[in-house]
Amino acid sequence: MIDGRKRSNVTVGLFVEVVQKNHQRTGELTEGVVSRLLTKSPNHPHGIKVQLESGIVGRVKNIIEED
Repeated sequence: MIDGRKRSNVTVGLFVEVVQKNHQRTGELTEGVVSRLLTKSPNHPHGIKVQLESGIVGRVKNIIEED
């Protein structure tokens, strides 16, 4: 499993699952493709914040690997 808390693992074009700010308590995940990285630091304990192509902003919880 690739760690979504390291900025070096998250790149534009990756298919990921993120948790939006308003879903942090429930842990509801949203899938999408990364269009922008919003976190500047190399690591973040809750996941790198990204904007998806759909415009949704959230923190990366899972990076979905394509076979």
